[in-house]
Amino acid sequence: MATTEPAADSTTEAARRTSGRPAREGQLRAYLGSFTAAGGPGITTAAVDPATGALTPLHSTDAVPNPSYLAAAPDGRHLYAVSETPDGAAAAFRLTPGGPELLAPAVPIGGADPTHLTLTTGHLLTANYSSGDVSTLPVHADGTLGGPPRVLAHRGSGPRADRQEGPHAHAVRPDPSGRWLLSVDLGTDSVRICALDPASGALSVRDETRLRPGSGPRHLAFHPDGQLACVINELDPTVTLCRWDAAQGRLTPLGETPLLPEGAAAAADPTYPSALVLSRDGRFGWAANRGHDSIAVLSLDARAGTATLVTTVPCGGHWPRDLALHPDGRHLYAANERSGDVTWFALDPRTGVPERAGSVPAPAASCVVFA
Repeated sequence: MATTEPAADSTTEAARRTSGRPAREGQLRAYLGSFTAAGGPGITTAAVDPATGALTPLHSTDAVPNPSYLAAAPDGRHLYAVSETPDGAAAAFRLTPGGPELLAPAVPIGGADPTHLTLTTGHLLTANYSSGDVSTLPVHADGTLGGPPRVLAHRGSGPRADRQEGPHAHAVRPDPSGRWLLSVDLGTDSVRICALDPASGALSVRDETRLRPGSGPRHLAFHPDGQLACVINELDPTVTLCRWDAAQGRLTPLGETPLLPEGAAAAADPTYPSALVLSRDGRFGWAANRGHDSIAVLSLDARAGTATLVTTVPCGGHWPRDLALHPDGRHLYAANERSGDVTWFALDPRTGVPERAGSVPAPAASCVVFA
C-alpha cells in the first residue's frame, strides 16, 4: 500500500495554496475512485471549496486495486469501495483528517468485476459485471465488512452477441421507501426488483421489468418524488423513464428519451452513456455520454412522466465514466476516465445547463463521491 500527496494543479489558485494539507474535521471532502491497473492512484481525497466547488487533491491511497466505485456511509465516518478485479472484493475505510484508512483486508464478494455498490439496512451490496450477479455482505457496527457473501445469480441474455451473451449486473440501488433493491442488468435488458432478508442478507427476486431489447440498461436514479425512476442505457444513447410503485414493488416503463441531438449518433463515434444524476428539486437530469464526450441536459416532468433533451455540453475531457452532484446542488462533477481528470461545472438554476468552472488531474478517474 502506498499513500501519496499529489502536486497541486495549476487550474485553480486554491490548489496551489492548499494541496497536500490534511483535512480538518467537519469539512466536506470529495473522494475520487480510479483504476490502478490503468495508472490511477487508487482513492484520492480532495478538498472542496464551499463557494466555487473547486477540488484540491490532498492525498491518495492504493490500499486496494481498482477502487472504481465508492460509497460513503450516511454517518460520514466510513467509505466503501469495490475492487473491480476478476477476484472481486469490497473494502471498508475509516475517514480521517489524513485520508481514508483501510479498516481490514478487502473481503471477497463471490463475483467477478464488481462495478457498483450500495449500502442499505446494515448490508453492502455489489453489482458484479462479469459474473452477472449481485452480492451481499454484512456491515458490522464498527464499519467493517463480514462474510461470507450471499450471491444472487442473474439469468438471461440479450440480442447483442458482443455484449449480451449473458447477464451483466451493472448497478444495484435501494428504492426511496427502503423496502426494495433494484438490480440493473445490461446483459438481460432488465431491472430486477428484489427483497433483502435483513437477518441472512439473502436477496429474492420479486419482479423483473423488461426494457427494450438491445438497450443495455446500466444505471438507475430515482426522482425525488419517489414515484419516477430513470434508467440510463449504455448500448443505445437513451434514458428510459419508468413509473415506480413502492407499495407493489413494480417498475413500469413509460418511454425513452434520446441523449444525443438529432443526427449526432450517426455523425460521431459510438456513444456509450454511463452515469445519470437528478437535481434535488427533480426539475433536471444530467447524463454522461462516453464517445460523444458530452453531458446531456434533461428537463423532467414527473407528473407527466416525461423527459426532454434540452442540450448537450462538452464534458471537459474524454470518456466521462461518472457524474456527481455537489451536496448543495450548485455544481456538477464529471470523472473523465481516459483524459485523466475531474471537471466541475456551475449549474444554471433556471435552465440546468452546466458551465465549465475548472478541473484537476485524476488519472484513470472513475467515480466521485462526497462525505
